[in-house]
Amino acid sequence: MEAKNKKSNKILKGMVTSDKMDKTVVVEVTRFVEHKKYRKRIKKKKKYKAHNENNIKKIGDMVEIEETKPMSKEKHFKIV
Repeated sequence: MEAKNKKSNKILKGMVTSDKMDKTVVVEVTRFVEHKKYRKRIKKKKKYKAHNENNIKKIGDMVEIEETKPMSKEKHFKIV
């Protein structure tokens, strides 16, 4: 029998920075990247819109978000 190859979805950790929208939060994910020449670690931040079904997450909460199929133009993550 052939085993199905399930594609693993991206899971990111970040902090909720905005909860003003209905059923949506903005999550800021921070990561460190090493500079190629100088070898110094640089902090990079990126914001993602994530689905928050019952509006339970508020500003300052640490959350894990998982990649899903697109729910709108910019929203393609959901809170785990």
